[in-house]
Amino acid sequence: MPGTLVSFHAHPDDEAILVGGTLALAADAGHRVVLVFATRGDLGEVADGVLAADESLGERREQEARAAAVILGAARVEFLPYHDSGMAGEPTNDRPGAFATADREEAAARLATILAEERAEVLTVYDDRGGYGHPDHVQVHHVGRRAGELASTPRVYAGTVSREHFLSLQDRMSEAVPDGVETPDPEALDLGVPDASITTRVDVTGVLDRKRAAMAAHSSQIPGESFFLALPHEAFALAFGLEWFIRLDEHPAAPETWLF
Repeated sequence: MPGTLVSFHAHPDDEAILVGGTLALAADAGHRVVLVFATRGDLGEVADGVLAADESLGERREQEARAAAVILGAARVEFLPYHDSGMAGEPTNDRPGAFATADREEAAARLATILAEERAEVLTVYDDRGGYGHPDHVQVHHVGRRAGELASTPRVYAGTVSREHFLSLQDRMSEAVPDGVETPDPEALDLGVPDASITTRVDVTGVLDRKRAAMAAHSSQIPGESFFLALPHEAFALAFGLEWFIRLDEHPAAPETWLF
């Protein structure tokens, strides 16, 4: 039976990169997909000339998130009232209203209200490292787990990435990316978790065109010449054709291949 999946994220564009394929598959299967962002990503990097003179980055990124949501089939998009905290160790981590230092119970109650309104059957958050240690991502893990408890959401999953997978692709990605495009270093990023931690793998190759289009909708953060969009189709499929999750609630021992 169709249900509701609420996907909780730190900043616009995180949803497309990490779980965009899964969201598209869920929507295609008749499930209601709801996106909730902790912040509008107002401290993201942006190239000169991308924003209009009277446009803030937070405003642009909200528009991009809504455009990506349409591509992925999301029925609702909500933003919690917090500011982007910036990268770990930056003074902005402690600015008033920053998500990283928000009261977790208060933030969880805000998210739990949406979960209850939607009668969500599935909630996705991040792993306990936030993927790569960003303070807002780590906070998503803690706030999301607590919200799931408050709302008694039956299935809670941490979106993550397989460290082994990305390390194995490092050389192939370097060869596939056009000259002049910087390739992320998974080891330097300390990205992802060991395969042994992963409970659920979702093959999203059937909706890769929409995942890629959703990434492209976040043009202030993912321009056409970026690593993500510069990859040729085959390399993009190798890098992003699977999405990984860790089930956080009580779950069966058998490996899962789907969230519902």
